Amino acid sequence: MPVVGFLGPALDTRQHWIAAFRRGLSAEGFVEGQNVTIDYRSADGGLKDLRDHAADLVRRQVAVIFASGPPAALAAKRSTQTVPVVFVSGGDPVQMGLVSSFHRPGGNVTGFYFLLTELTAKRLALLQELLPAAKRIAVLVNPTNAATADPTARDVAAASRVLSLDNQVFKASTSGEIAAAFVAFSSWRAEALFVGPDPLFNTDREQLVTLAARYALPASYFQRDHSEAGGLMSYGPDFAETNNQAGAYVGRLLKGARPEDLPVQQPTKLELVINLKTAKALGITVPPILLARADEVIE
Repeated sequence: MPVVGFLGPALDTRQHWIAAFRRGLSAEGFVEGQNVTIDYRSADGGLKDLRDHAADLVRRQVAVIFASGPPAALAAKRSTQTVPVVFVSGGDPVQMGLVSSFHRPGGNVTGFYFLLTELTAKRLALLQELLPAAKRIAVLVNPTNAATADPTARDVAAASRVLSLDNQVFKASTSGEIAAAFVAFSSWRAEALFVGPDPLFNTDREQLVTLAARYALPASYFQRDHSEAGGLMSYGPDFAETNNQAGAYVGRLLKGARPEDLPVQQPTKLELVINLKTAKALGITVPPILLARADEVIE
């Protein structure tokens, strides 16, 4: 029975994505426990933990490694040049050195690119549409994940000039630093928060949403999980669907396909989710035209 290594941070917070991955794997004829084994490696101790797990999966001679997030993808890539790797990443895989190109990945790595950093200007424009009076925008990034932190900071600065907004970048790489960042937001008198894409900010989404409510700070997030947890607004790709497609890629590799023959794909579906209950709690009236464009309104 082939073994698939499933590598990512805080997998206990990603059960819905794991279920979607299993569905994609099943669509290719592989059912966990019947004709394939999945070795779940939850890297809760940071980058070193990811590297250690990746190296151990290679030593175990797994058939394929699935890597969730840019740090996991890089850890898997650096651990092997022979075991096929399928990633989902919000960082540009070419710039990160994961693949040679989208159409011809080369080597042993392929996967799915979330397009998160390219959506920065659109997300900021949506936030301004929701909060036209807000001019001071705090931006939260994780400095340990340069693949998304650097382009987010750069693109927010460029978009802010176009939209006549003032922004300041704040950094957090742990739960404690997230809490400290909200104190800094308040000191800077931020009128809204733009949360940059990062696996940590997905794992700690409950903390982010709770602190945003406590500080009465309207916030824009990069995926629907935050809005479902009580966040004000999110705009980004359908993460569950992408994990489903990644599961199908793993299935194809188990059947004998080669990573270099499977192009890196980008999601075509983007979702705007607005939590109307949170908006009312913050005293925000959502413009009707924005509500009409939302893919989902949580009430």
